[in-house]
Amino acid sequence: MLSLLIGWRNKEGGKRFSRAIISVGRGQGKTYMLAILMAYSFFVESRGLSNQDFLVSSINAKQTGKLYGYLKSMINVLRTINPWKNIADKTDLSLQADKIIMRNHNNVIRPISHEAGQYDSYHFTTAIFDEIGEVKSREKISKIVSGQVKVPNRQFVQISTAYPDPTVPFHEDEKMLQQAMEQDFLRDADTYLCLIWSNDSLDETYKPDTWVKSNPLLDLASEHDNLMQGLLDKRDNDVLTGAVHDFQCKNLNMWLSSDIDSYLNLADVEKAIVPEFNIYGQRCYVGVDYSMSSDNTAVAFVYPYVSEEGQAKWHVEQHSFIPFQAAGSIEAKEKQDGINYRELEKKGFCTITSHQQGLINDDEVYEWITRYVEENALDVLFFGYDSMGVTKVIQMLLNNTGFNLQPIKQWTSELMNPTKFLQKIFVEGTVSRLDDKIMEKALLNAVLRSDSVGIQVDKRKATLKIDVVDAIIDALYQGMNHFEDYGMANDRSWQVEHMTPEQVKEWVTSQESGLLDLDDEIDDDWGFDEDF
Repeated sequence: MLSLLIGWRNKEGGKRFSRAIISVGRGQGKTYMLAILMAYSFFVESRGLSNQDFLVSSINAKQTGKLYGYLKSMINVLRTINPWKNIADKTDLSLQADKIIMRNHNNVIRPISHEAGQYDSYHFTTAIFDEIGEVKSREKISKIVSGQVKVPNRQFVQISTAYPDPTVPFHEDEKMLQQAMEQDFLRDADTYLCLIWSNDSLDETYKPDTWVKSNPLLDLASEHDNLMQGLLDKRDNDVLTGAVHDFQCKNLNMWLSSDIDSYLNLADVEKAIVPEFNIYGQRCYVGVDYSMSSDNTAVAFVYPYVSEEGQAKWHVEQHSFIPFQAAGSIEAKEKQDGINYRELEKKGFCTITSHQQGLINDDEVYEWITRYVEENALDVLFFGYDSMGVTKVIQMLLNNTGFNLQPIKQWTSELMNPTKFLQKIFVEGTVSRLDDKIMEKALLNAVLRSDSVGIQVDKRKATLKIDVVDAIIDALYQGMNHFEDYGMANDRSWQVEHMTPEQVKEWVTSQESGLLDLDDEIDDDWGFDEDF
């Protein structure tokens, strides 16, 4: 870590890597390593410079204090040993509760927690952030980065173990940098260092000889036995208490949706991503989850198709309508949900409401649905909605379209089968989706709740969004049966009812033609006359 962060230089002599993310299992000395890095930067890299700011930070004051405490202890020892003692004396070094300062040059290390978030107006030469995997928004972090833009030899180091929420920016950056490394020929992210120590599979929970992947200190003879015993004790205790996900997340450094009652895991959600899918002219099943108070309104589309290998599959897409009245502004709504809606709107995954007060605009939802179906020539086989949610949008669709709209009672008995089916196709890998962060977050937020009848999806807490999952389940109420003989798409009488007048005329004509052909065959084979 240290040799890559400090030793790798560009042609001008500055650090090659101005940003770095480092991830390793718990208890591997990463916080102490950051203290070494900061002490080096403060004593060595500030030589001949004045008015330099340095940052040590973590998620809250307690964790920031732990890192700052390591650093103060380290500097207290260094200041007694040359050459660091000479530097400390010449610069009039002072260790204080809220900063470490070289008074003669005004170079200052500042401990500032993310909770406080007072990063404005500072231009940090070196900034380090411990346990950043718990941070759910980029807003405050972006202030650190923007303040470093003009600072020579700058470096921002982010370090963390994995956390239960895999939708956080730290994990998104890990995935982005993994892709950049796999496409090394593009030379993207050349100034961004990514170092990850992690196990590769949940199966390795029961293979202790693989744990060195996430716990590199196991390779030290002096540490191995004690550390291995500690890891075995933690694993066994978590297995007994039904919390093995905690061991997998923190000690094996694996990102997963870690609640024991999670609806889907991260690996299944991620493996479903495809770069594109041609929806034009496709048959589809539609579901809608309409907004209540601060909730988003989600419209889901399920496209059944057969793969090149002849396998039945389903592709799911969504579009959300984003209100912000309860939050106060779209900026506040983004912070609350941990989703950059304005960026995702540009990609076509959502519409931020045009309503002046930030409420859902019914006309906007109706117009988007009808325009989307028309522009993509979609054949809507079924349109499911909450039977308690006969909103203005549903009424307009009933009055003005030929969609096969059907109310669905939001009871466990009604939703149990499509809920199981959606989980099944993700686990089996027979579903695909676009790289849509709104859908991803909803799928990972969902947990299973059971009652005497069966199961249904719910969310961990009120502020989390699962409206997209509810909409997909409504669409699958009939979409799950598409390839079955009893599915509505294979019901001949329903097919006729579903046809437009032009399609009915074409179908009748084809039937009449078939009967005439049959009549000719009877004449030829049996010699019956025309009248018969």
